[in-house]
Amino acid sequence: MNRFLLVIPLVFFSIGIKAQNIVPEVAAAQISQGFKLDGFLDEPTWQKANVISNFRMVEPYDNSDPSFRTEVRILVDSKNLYLGVKCFDPDLDKMVVFSKARDSDLDDEDYIKFVFDTYGDGRSAYIFAINAFASRYDALASNRGESEDRSWDAVWEAKTQILPDGWTAEIRIPVNSLTFRKGLNTWGFNVERRIQRLLEVNRWTAISRDYQLAQTIHAGHLNSLPDFNLGIGLVAKASTMLDWKQSVGVDGKLKWDNSLDLTQRITPDITAQLTINTDFAETEVDTRRTNLTRFSLMFPEKRQFFLEGSDIYDFGFGLGHSMLAFQSRKIGLVKGQAVPLQLGGKVNGKLGNTQFGGIVARTGMVEDLAPASTMGVVRIKQNILKESNIGMIGMIGDPMGRTGSWTAGMDFTYQNSEFMGDKNFIFGAWGLMADRDGLEGDRTGLGFKIDYPNDLLDMSLTYYRLGESFDPSLGFVPRKGISYYRLGADYMPRPEKWNIRKFIFESSFSLYTDLDNQWESYRIFTAPIHFALESGDRFEFNVIPAGEFLKVPFDIADGVTIPEGSYHYNRYRLEWEAASKRKISGQATWWFGGFYGGSLQQIELEVNWRPFGFLIFEGSYERNIGHLSYGDFTQDLYGVRVQLNMSSNLNFSSFVQYDTESRSFGTNNRFRWTFAPRGELFIVYNHNMAKPIEERFWLYQSNQLIVKLVYGIGI
Repeated sequence: MNRFLLVIPLVFFSIGIKAQNIVPEVAAAQISQGFKLDGFLDEPTWQKANVISNFRMVEPYDNSDPSFRTEVRILVDSKNLYLGVKCFDPDLDKMVVFSKARDSDLDDEDYIKFVFDTYGDGRSAYIFAINAFASRYDALASNRGESEDRSWDAVWEAKTQILPDGWTAEIRIPVNSLTFRKGLNTWGFNVERRIQRLLEVNRWTAISRDYQLAQTIHAGHLNSLPDFNLGIGLVAKASTMLDWKQSVGVDGKLKWDNSLDLTQRITPDITAQLTINTDFAETEVDTRRTNLTRFSLMFPEKRQFFLEGSDIYDFGFGLGHSMLAFQSRKIGLVKGQAVPLQLGGKVNGKLGNTQFGGIVARTGMVEDLAPASTMGVVRIKQNILKESNIGMIGMIGDPMGRTGSWTAGMDFTYQNSEFMGDKNFIFGAWGLMADRDGLEGDRTGLGFKIDYPNDLLDMSLTYYRLGESFDPSLGFVPRKGISYYRLGADYMPRPEKWNIRKFIFESSFSLYTDLDNQWESYRIFTAPIHFALESGDRFEFNVIPAGEFLKVPFDIADGVTIPEGSYHYNRYRLEWEAASKRKISGQATWWFGGFYGGSLQQIELEVNWRPFGFLIFEGSYERNIGHLSYGDFTQDLYGVRVQLNMSSNLNFSSFVQYDTESRSFGTNNRFRWTFAPRGELFIVYNHNMAKPIEERFWLYQSNQLIVKLVYGIGI
C-alpha cells in the first residue's frame, strides 16, 4: 500500500427533507444589579423573568409528559447570568441525592443541567449542573457533543434549598468565566432534568434519545442578552506553596515556591494565559491499573492550565484513547515524574468561523530524567457547512530534549444530525507526519471513521495506518507500524415489558496487521446477553474470541515470559451492575477463559457506600490469576477512597492504593477549601511504603506534605 494513499469515502448527505421544527426561545430578563444567593426564589426580581416549564420526556419515553413539573428562570446583568430553578417533587424522601463535593459525577442522582452555546454555531457547549445539595459540576462538550469533558473548571456559584414540594436553586455564572462571540445577543441554550429513581430524563428541547444534550445544534435560543461588561478583562491568580518532602536515604527538605497565573480577555472571543513557575501539587494522583498487554496505558490530564480550552486541541475524529496527536501530559511529566514548568503561555479563541489555540511551554532540567526543553502546539479549526469543520495541527519540541522534533497534520469532519430526517451521521478523516533527528522510515499516520451513532442502531467503521517510525514527541502512540480495522454494530431495542428498559446487543470486529498486511492481533466482541432493567440494574454476558501473533517474547509478569508465536483463544465475561440510585451500589465482573495457550481469570469488584450526604466510601479490587505453560502469576490491586464533603466548597478525600506487582502502598490525602470564588486552600499529604519479597515488614519509602494557598482577583 502506498504510504501516502488515503482512501476517503464519499460524504453522504441527507436524503429527504426534514420538517422544519420551531426552535424554542426564551428572553433573559435584565436587572440592574445582582443579589445575594441563598437558594430561595423570593427576590422580587425573579418575578420579572420568563418561565421555562414546557419540558418533555426523553427517557424512558420520547416526547411524553414529565412525571414532575420543572421551572427555570433566567436573569442577566452586565456581568453575570442568573438561573433560578424549581424542581417539583411530591415525594422528596425518594429523591436520589448524595454528592456535595465539587466536580462530583451527578449522572447517578437527581440533577438539573444547563448548556450554553455562546457562539451560536451548534458546535461547542459550556455545561453546568447541580443537585439538591448544591454540588457543582461543569464541563465542556467533547467528541462532537456525544460526551462531556468534566475536567474543565469555571468560577461560578450555586445555592439550593429543599422545600416540602421540591427543591430550588439559584445559580450565578460570571460571563468572564466564558468566551463568547462579541455582539451576539442570542446564545444556544438547553436544560435537562434527571429524576434518578425513575431513570427519567426531561429536556426543554432536543427531544430525542438519538441526541445528546451537548449537541447544541438542537439547542433552543436564549435571547435579549446585553453587551456584557468584562471590565479590563484581567484575572491575576497568585499562589504560594510550602512543600516538605522526605524519602529513604534523603533528609527532609522544606521548599517554598510562589507562582503566578495571568488571564487576559483580549476580546470576548479570545483569551490569553500566562503561567510562571507553575506547580500542580494539588492535583490528585493517578489511579493505579494493571496492564496485561504489551502496550502503554494512557492516563488523563488533570492540570487546570492545560484543561482550559482543551477541546480546541482534539484532533482526528475516531481516534479516542487508542492514539492522541497531542497529549498535554507530555509537557511537564516525563516517565510519570513531574518536571518544573517554568513558563507557559496559551491563547485560545474564535474569530468568525475559525477556532484557534496555541500553547508554548518551557520546562526545566531534572538531572538523570530530562533536560530543559521548549515545546509548543498550534491548532486551527474552520467551521464549514452546518455542523462540520476542517483543521490543522502543528507541534514542535520534545520533552526529552531530542532535536529536530515536529509534527503536523490535517483533519476533516463531516457531521449531520438530520441524516435521513432525524438521525446522526459522522465521517472524519485525518493525516499526520512526525519527524525528529534520527527517525528513519515511514513517519506518517492517516485514517478515517464512518459513524452512525443513534439510540436503536449504532454502527461504525474505523481504519487507520501508522508508519513504523511514526513517533510524535508530544503525542500518545502505543502501537506503530500497523494498520488497524474495526467494524462495530450495536442494536439496542426497548421491549417495554419484562421489566427491561433496554437490550444492548453489541458486536465488533477489530484487526491489527503489520505494514505487510500480516495479522498481529484480532478481537471479536459479542454480547449475546446484555440488558438494563427498569430498576437501573444491568447484566451482561460476553463471548470474545481473540488472537495474538507475537514476533518477540512478551514479559507479562515478573518471571513469566510468553514466547513468540501464534495464539488463539476465547475469553468470556459475566458482569452485574447494581443500580447507583441505592446507598450501596457497585459492579462485579468476572473474566475467564483462554489466554496465550493457558487460562486467565480476572475478578473486578467495585463498591460504593453513601451512608450520609456528606460521607462517601468507594472501594475497588482487582485480581488476575494466570495459569500458563510458561509460568503462573497472580496480581492484586486494591483501592479505597473516603470522601468527607461538608459542602461543595469544603471537602476532604483520602485515596489508598496497593498492588502486589510493585508491592507498594500509597496514600493521597487531600483537603480543599474554596473560601472565595477565586480563593482556595489545599493541604495534601502523601505517604508511601513498600514490602519487598525478601522483607518481613513494611518499609518506609517517602512522605510529602504540601500546603498551597491560591487567591485571585478579577479587574
